Amino acid sequence: MTRTTGGPLVVVSRRIDAPAADLFRILADPGRHPDIDGSGMLRGGICGAVISGLGDVFVMRMYHERYGDYEMNNHVVEYQPGRRIGWEPRPGRGHPDASTPKAAWGHRWIFDLVPDGAGATVVTDIFDGTRMPVDKRAEVDSGRAWWQTHMAGTLTRLAELCAAR
Repeated sequence: MTRTTGGPLVVVSRRIDAPAADLFRILADPGRHPDIDGSGMLRGGICGAVISGLGDVFVMRMYHERYGDYEMNNHVVEYQPGRRIGWEPRPGRGHPDASTPKAAWGHRWIFDLVPDGAGATVVTDIFDGTRMPVDKRAEVDSGRAWWQTHMAGTLTRLAELCAAR
């Protein structure tokens, strides 16, 4: 497991014994996200649609002890089949910032997939906060260990899901 520290990026990588195409199919299916969520915050998708390209929006039901139940509207901003997928979350129904203009913090969740030998892939989970307001970036930096732990948990769950096939 590789972890990167410093600045508004949090990056965790892991080699998983599964082809990149198989991993991408899981990541492109929001209905599978609760299965791999290392934070325990995801409760499920609102719609059963699979991500098919840039501009898609998928809504996830979430829970956080500070906010309770809420939704996040995730706008797909990166999409390279078998290689890379990413979305920019924006507050949705039930989130305290949903009615606030410019509530989107500009952060992105990205999964980068690099084939590594026969049937294996290095998966990098990236929290990209470079577009976030400065005060929000400081929150990410001060909570870096929390982010890394949960992102590593996501990659562990992804590996376990693939191993169970």
